[in-house]
Amino acid sequence: MYTNPTQWAEVDENGHLVLPSDLAHRYGLQPGARLRLDEGHNDIRLHRPVTNLAKVYIEPTTICNLDCRTCIRHHWDETLGEMSEQTFGCILESLAEFSPLPSVFFGGLGEPLAHPSTIKWIAQAKSMGMKVELITNGTLLNEKRSRELIATGLDVLWVSIDGATPESYADVRLGAELSRVIENLSRFRRLRPGGHFPVPEIGVAFVAMRRNIHELPSVISLGKRLGAKHFIVTNVLPYTEELMGETLYNHTLRNITYLPSPFHPSLRLPRFDIDEVTQEAFLQALNSGVNVELNGYNLGGANDVCVFIESGAMAIGWDGTVSPCPPLLHNHTSYLHGKERHTRRHELGNITYSSLKSLWYDPDYIDYRSRVHSFGFAPCTPCGGCDLSEANEEDCFGITHPACGGCLWAQGVIQCP
Repeated sequence: MYTNPTQWAEVDENGHLVLPSDLAHRYGLQPGARLRLDEGHNDIRLHRPVTNLAKVYIEPTTICNLDCRTCIRHHWDETLGEMSEQTFGCILESLAEFSPLPSVFFGGLGEPLAHPSTIKWIAQAKSMGMKVELITNGTLLNEKRSRELIATGLDVLWVSIDGATPESYADVRLGAELSRVIENLSRFRRLRPGGHFPVPEIGVAFVAMRRNIHELPSVISLGKRLGAKHFIVTNVLPYTEELMGETLYNHTLRNITYLPSPFHPSLRLPRFDIDEVTQEAFLQALNSGVNVELNGYNLGGANDVCVFIESGAMAIGWDGTVSPCPPLLHNHTSYLHGKERHTRRHELGNITYSSLKSLWYDPDYIDYRSRVHSFGFAPCTPCGGCDLSEANEEDCFGITHPACGGCLWAQGVIQCP
């Protein structure tokens, strides 16, 4: 069985903590770098420094061949578009300035394989030595594209599958057929080179709603049959009033289970079988009004954490707009606590006119990331009682745009691969 080799840090004669050199390089730990630390029961957790760019989300297009029930287009008035060769050339030129090289994720609000140059761009990024991932709805993954993607050296192919039966899948992915996606992914799997660790790895992304959550176990079984190594489940972000009735987190945002605090009672649970004997007691324990720690991990650990800044990420839209994260690439409206929440995009600059390095190391943007790193924002998600929570313009702490207190990604409710 494969196991990760044990790595050791040392304390030198001056009391300084010394990390392995390859680990320090991978996390961009240059002299003078500041690392936030959290103290646990028996450990100290070091966070990535805000100066380390580790991942770049690239949106090749906002055009898509489907009309999914969950899509932002049902409540959106932005112009659709495709990234130009010039814009992507500027991205590659900028990425080459970083050491270590960040990974690249091709995704966004459109279908990446609908852009004629996406596969070529993946090959160019891989030729520079970067890790590259792609997410697709799987409908355009024909044999030609599959062979081309595999030849690029793509690391991970993510496929969105929101149902395990033709009826449930088509109920969400309007205009798509599950049988075609299964056929495409099965062929993709067969075309990969053999071995114990075939590449590209396959991942399955599932958007959970009231109408399809019962399908999750079957989707996982289907994914395993198709060779998936990774699975990610996210809640739906309601862009429409109809989708408000599909959310599965109406009480989660205020549930003490997920709100660690010295003022709340705590419950430490061990590992045990989850079966017909234990499942009811386990669920009642989770909802007993205490903060839960399961096998040493606090279930509130995802609260008030910007996953994008924690992972050292930035996002680049099809038009070259550079933003701190994918959710801030576009103006959009969603619903929080039954009310419309208007999110205004936050543009740091444009890759056509400014290098990624100059934007990433801008002192004001470093200060912004440092503030978000400690999440100094108002509690809009557990509260949501005032008008300020209806936009990301300002919060009750006096933080102005972008005020991220209502961000569901920061509460572990919405997830991106």
